[in-house]
Amino acid sequence: MTPLDLPTSSADDHREVWSAWVSERARAELAAAEELVEQVRSQSDAADPRATLQLWDRAAGHLGNAAAMGSLIGNVHPDAEVRDLAEAAEQDAQRIATRWSLDRGLYDVFAGLDTGELAGDPLAERMLAKVRNDFRRSGVDRDDATRERIAAINERLTELDQEFSKVIRDDVRTVRVTPDRLDGLPEDFRTAHPAGEDGLVTLTTDYPDVIPVRMFARDQGLRRDITVAFLQRGWPDAEPLLTELFALRHELATTVGFEDWPSYDADVKMIGTGAAIPAFIDRIADAAAEPLERDLAVLLERYRQDFGDATAIEPYDASHYQELVRAEQYQVDSQQVRTYFDFAKVRQGLLEVTGRLFGLRYQPVQVATWHADVASYDVVVARGERVGEAIGRIHLDLHPREGKYKHAAQFTLTDGVAGVQAPEGVLVCNFPRGLMEHDDVVTLFHEFGHLLHHVLAGHGDWFRFAGVATEWDFVEAPSQMLEEWAWDAEVLQTFATDASGTPIPTELVEKMRAADDYGKGIQTRTQMFYASMSYWFHRDPADAAAAGGQPPALTDRMIELQARYAALPYLEGTHMFASFGHLGGYSSGYYTYMWSLVIAKDLFSAFSGDALFDPEVAGRYRDRVLARGGQADAADLVADFLGRAYSFDAYGAWLAR
Repeated sequence: MTPLDLPTSSADDHREVWSAWVSERARAELAAAEELVEQVRSQSDAADPRATLQLWDRAAGHLGNAAAMGSLIGNVHPDAEVRDLAEAAEQDAQRIATRWSLDRGLYDVFAGLDTGELAGDPLAERMLAKVRNDFRRSGVDRDDATRERIAAINERLTELDQEFSKVIRDDVRTVRVTPDRLDGLPEDFRTAHPAGEDGLVTLTTDYPDVIPVRMFARDQGLRRDITVAFLQRGWPDAEPLLTELFALRHELATTVGFEDWPSYDADVKMIGTGAAIPAFIDRIADAAAEPLERDLAVLLERYRQDFGDATAIEPYDASHYQELVRAEQYQVDSQQVRTYFDFAKVRQGLLEVTGRLFGLRYQPVQVATWHADVASYDVVVARGERVGEAIGRIHLDLHPREGKYKHAAQFTLTDGVAGVQAPEGVLVCNFPRGLMEHDDVVTLFHEFGHLLHHVLAGHGDWFRFAGVATEWDFVEAPSQMLEEWAWDAEVLQTFATDASGTPIPTELVEKMRAADDYGKGIQTRTQMFYASMSYWFHRDPADAAAAGGQPPALTDRMIELQARYAALPYLEGTHMFASFGHLGGYSSGYYTYMWSLVIAKDLFSAFSGDALFDPEVAGRYRDRVLARGGQADAADLVADFLGRAYSFDAYGAWLAR
């Protein structure tokens, strides 16, 4: 199996070549998908249920190829025209998927398959159960008019999700200041931000500017201005999009028989029911109450040294004063820490660490991509019977630019299936080109965990179970567990060196860990605030409908939830939800980050002590959890690795310490 051929272009014909490639890839993949589905339609009296299921799976694979290409290129290509074409391809794929899901003739094919013929093939049995459940959830059993409405809703939902993403991606705000107001910021940051002809420095709301300014700038006014600008991104354009999105999701869920969207969404997740989501949020919030109180007391004490009459920490001052606490009470100076994390060395270190852990190596390859920043590698087996075998390709697109996705995520280029196509994935992030914060390093390890999951689980027989195909509230667990390697002193010392080549001292890493523990109450409650927005924005339409009214305005609801769950008070005039991209893809399920963290802490317990690179433990985890993708329920994958069901104990102990 060879990786996908991306088009080769020059600066002069980049738009034309990529436009043609996107259009042709979408046309070919969608046509192949439709052709296979026509074969499925003729299988109503199929004697071989597995063959029928495989036809359907291959059709879904072609459809997925078009959708994945559309999503990726729509978020990373430097040319807006190409991005628009890619987004249209993703819409076309979604439109076809909706049409299939509402096709009673297709449903009848799968409803009529003889499950007895699949005995002894548990993955085929699992596949059939999943397909039948998909049709059940789609509303295929509704009347013609209702199914027509469902199709229209799904099409509009795709458009709204893309429009919301575009608003966030394109809304980059700026703050312009005189150079003296950068006092406190690292020298390399100041060098990279020279004054323009008018004598002013331009700062943007992209992460490489916002994070250092909020942490290090001594000018409170600058910290306030950059924070306000950051929290106003997407406003006001996003609110009507989101309001419509939530209303349509509610309509869809109730149309197909669920109480609300969270219930519909949770039906296929580990958590099981929508009502369990706020209960989980409250459980975590309660567990974090005491750590939060300790964290805020320490922070407020330091804050009052400068603002003696303060009763709370201003949101725009929190990062700066947390940094001062770490420097003064934990002897962790982030400006010193970042001198050990040069981007190029961190990227290479990540590859070496994960290669050693999972028995892999990453072979650089010179291939055409959408931008010169992208680094590409073939993933090659380096341990065991398959040494030398290439098992997939990865692309690392790690620096910000205009028109690019603003956060950090793994995107699929192709899902892998044995004998059909190789797994190929893309890491899309926004890191500085020089020195990195340690938080950036942790984020890079986290996102790379998704990429490994995608590649390692791309060698089964079914597209349905390829890659990161587990329940969505387990998806983050492997990535969160991989973060642990970015906190180990011996691991960091293999690549974290200063300009003279001196490795980061063990004592400094220990202080960094202690300082990180200090803020976890604040961080946990912040996450629960985000999770509560994710849930209640989607639950409110149901409550409003029951009361015969309208859901509360999103800003008002956000302020209420922030007061209930968050560590810090609301900053007047801001609308954080308008750039909270997870409201799109994660919908009501942002709780999944914390749900996954509970499992991740338990998974990591198997690597404790001297087992950080134990080949038996790592190999068992790779083969029983990562490589199996969606071949079993997540709880069963975890139990197979741990030898028991997962528990809350490891997470609870970590949060309490």
